[in-house]
Amino acid sequence: MGINWNIPVSERLNSDERQLASIIKEEYSNITGIVIVSNGKLAYENYFHQNHPEQAQHVASVTKSILSALIGIAIDKGYIRSVEQNVLDFFPEYRTDDDVKHQINIRHLLTMTVPHPYKDWHEPLDILCQQDDWVKYILNNIGEGGTIGSFKYSSAGAHLLSAILTRSTGKSALAFANEYLFQPIGIKQIPNYSMTSFGFEDLFGKNVKGWVHDPSGLSTGGWGLTMTTRDMARLGSLYVNEGLWNNQRILSKAWIQESVAANPHDYGYLWWLREDDGLFTYAAIGDGGNVICCIPTLNTVVAISSFFMANAPDRWPFIKNHIISALKG
Repeated sequence: MGINWNIPVSERLNSDERQLASIIKEEYSNITGIVIVSNGKLAYENYFHQNHPEQAQHVASVTKSILSALIGIAIDKGYIRSVEQNVLDFFPEYRTDDDVKHQINIRHLLTMTVPHPYKDWHEPLDILCQQDDWVKYILNNIGEGGTIGSFKYSSAGAHLLSAILTRSTGKSALAFANEYLFQPIGIKQIPNYSMTSFGFEDLFGKNVKGWVHDPSGLSTGGWGLTMTTRDMARLGSLYVNEGLWNNQRILSKAWIQESVAANPHDYGYLWWLREDDGLFTYAAIGDGGNVICCIPTLNTVVAISSFFMANAPDRWPFIKNHIISALKG
């Protein structure tokens, strides 16, 4: 399965699609691009705020779902034994007598069921970003506060998965992704670049480019990746097509099924799960309204890129009311 992009936008827009563009401008003003792929074909593509098909931008926590795919590939290739492998197996230099820390495994990190010493949705990333050694800081904090199995969203936990990937493969998440995920599905290789400072704008804001990394050179696991809207659609299409791209196996079908299996937390392996009016969807979601929404029963992917805006409107009502309804006819 490949996607034919060679259809001018002006030839694809009918009256309903122009209405869609109008709704975006009026109600979802920070959207910069939208790509809809249905049944393996480009169904809709449009850009706003002078964005264009080759413009990459920070997709925030969509990065987490990319990292989930990379962990799956690493397991498929034998670099990591399984999701049951304990986290501390990968950091033998870290010594602790804390029983909880010794029980935490990769699955717990993927499903956000690791205890962390902060209130829900108030993770102190500013403190993390001031550390010289992010991994040691995270290892010191996991297992503190709460119990294993309770959902607590954490970007630090996702960063620990990036460190595990590097410990297992000898490659950064960026290098591993370029070789085994991005290039095979048509995403241009992301070049490495040396970060000389680690302030807010370097890690989260206007200076973000490529895939940012921590002071030790580890690709950030919870955010920091830049992608084009088309690239986002490619990733979603790989998942909807159960890991195949142009008949080449990129990711095992079993991993994808496991990653998006329904559960009480409505959160799979770094993918958000939703059941709405009998329709199951799963999505990679990043701050500001960056979304890769996969709708398997309709064989459709909706990719939306956005610039950051505080309290950006939830994309789900837009996808449900204006895209899914149109696809169902």
